[in-house]
Amino acid sequence: MTGGKTQATILAFAAAVAVFAVLLAVVGVDDVLSVVAGADLRLVGVVVLATFGWLAAWGVALRVVLDVLGVSVSPLQSVLVFAGAMFSNNVTPFGQAGGEPVTALLISRVADTEYERGLAAIASIDTLNFVPSITLALFGVGYFATEVALGTNRNLALAAVVVVALAVAVPGLVYLAWTRRYRLEERAVGLLIPLVRRVARRVPRVPVPTESGIERRVDGFFRAIERVAADPRALAAALTLSTVGWGFQMLGLWLAFRAVGTPIPLSVAMVVVPIGAIAGVTPLPGGAGGIESVLVVLLVAAPLAAVTQSVALAGVVVFRAAVYWVPVLVGGAVTAVVGARAGAFARG
Repeated sequence: MTGGKTQATILAFAAAVAVFAVLLAVVGVDDVLSVVAGADLRLVGVVVLATFGWLAAWGVALRVVLDVLGVSVSPLQSVLVFAGAMFSNNVTPFGQAGGEPVTALLISRVADTEYERGLAAIASIDTLNFVPSITLALFGVGYFATEVALGTNRNLALAAVVVVALAVAVPGLVYLAWTRRYRLEERAVGLLIPLVRRVARRVPRVPVPTESGIERRVDGFFRAIERVAADPRALAAALTLSTVGWGFQMLGLWLAFRAVGTPIPLSVAMVVVPIGAIAGVTPLPGGAGGIESVLVVLLVAAPLAAVTQSVALAGVVVFRAAVYWVPVLVGGAVTAVVGARAGAFARG
């Protein structure tokens, strides 16, 4: 990691700590700690199990996409690689946008394949994971509309507007990008050639790539995306596994509130989990601080009389502790092992 990236990561973590500090100051540290201290540890353990279920589902979805691209990995390898992907997302600013390049490198090393195939695979998974999240959120919003007048609650009304807007805008943008993919490819080549060659000249022991080499890699990335999009069975399987993964996350939040002694309806988790995940695009590592803040605001705004600010933050802390730290620990170990093996191979 270069000095600039290290500095940016340190600043991002400092910002996350500051956000947490403000959140705790507003809600009340003592109140939150009191609720967390009384949590049912058995249910907390089940939240951790649900987190592993989420990683497994999305990891196997990654294997489905890699199989389409002609990359052979075992189910266990794909799950571990996906854990490494989540580790990258959780320790770099801007979440998935910051972690995808590192994840693509990890895939290329584990599966012994081209970097652009790894990038296409993780980009495809990130895109596919969006579809079921918004679909499930729409079901949750529909439930709220039958239970409470959304117009009487500004936060819930805003959440509903965000979900509906995303459900319309994102598929539309993806469609436009797909229909203009050849033009995008040309622009990507034009932008990347001077950038990549400039970086390569400044990095020791890295050969300066040729213009034709960069064009070939960019073309390989777009051809890989086309192969995934042209396989309806693989898309259906990946979408199904993605939906299962989101279900485990929603189950994890639902269980977290049962663990702190204040159950919430599963429909609430269906709405707030996908919307909270949107905060992962902030310049905070893995959305830490931002996601928690959004979840607390939405949970307090929901028609749940027993969910106070302290209870909301306590339940979110239990949930996010599992969802954030399990991939960091497992994925960090995977990344370290792969990096060590690559270093040993280079020295040999």
